[in-house]
Amino acid sequence: MREPGSTSFTGAIESAGKFGWRVYSEAVRRGLERAERVVVLGDGARWIKNLADIHFPGAIRIIDLYHAREHVSDLCKILFGQDEDRLHKYREKWWKYLDWGMVKKIITEAETQLPCDSETKKEAIKEVTYLSKNRDRMRYAEFRAQGFFVGSGVIEAGCKNIIAQRLKRSGMQWTVKGANAIISLRCMIKSNRFEDYWCDRAA
Repeated sequence: MREPGSTSFTGAIESAGKFGWRVYSEAVRRGLERAERVVVLGDGARWIKNLADIHFPGAIRIIDLYHAREHVSDLCKILFGQDEDRLHKYREKWWKYLDWGMVKKIITEAETQLPCDSETKKEAIKEVTYLSKNRDRMRYAEFRAQGFFVGSGVIEAGCKNIIAQRLKRSGMQWTVKGANAIISLRCMIKSNRFEDYWCDRAA
């Protein structure tokens, strides 16, 4: 459970490299150098991994549980196709395995179900490989026991409430400069730093 006021936001329309420095700066402001443990929670995208390697090399890495479930669901669709009963059976079972951090068990069972068709098999192996490569970042039972978040719901909600609801209204058109000004302002307000921002500028 998050403590009230413990969440802060930062963002902009910019390159991944610049965004990495933005997130790092916010982490430093929040006390990164005093932190006993640092966690990077993401969807497994290569660009996020690269930023974590650069700015948070010693951090604990966690794949967002929702995205992991999507990959398991996609794997079930590939393996079981139109067989709805088997699809639902394995998806529910493997989601439970995922919750327990038993990714190796999912991989082992999936490998016994690989189809004969070469293209379908290739798609299935791609999903199995994703799970295999990210096993260490899917130890959800262990992460929960340590009090870590395993879902990126707060991040997704922030993107929607802070950015999308303001910038994607009907008929709106933005320059990057104008959009970034609004994003910065809304991040400050939602992070309860609006007064601090103006005090810093006055100083």
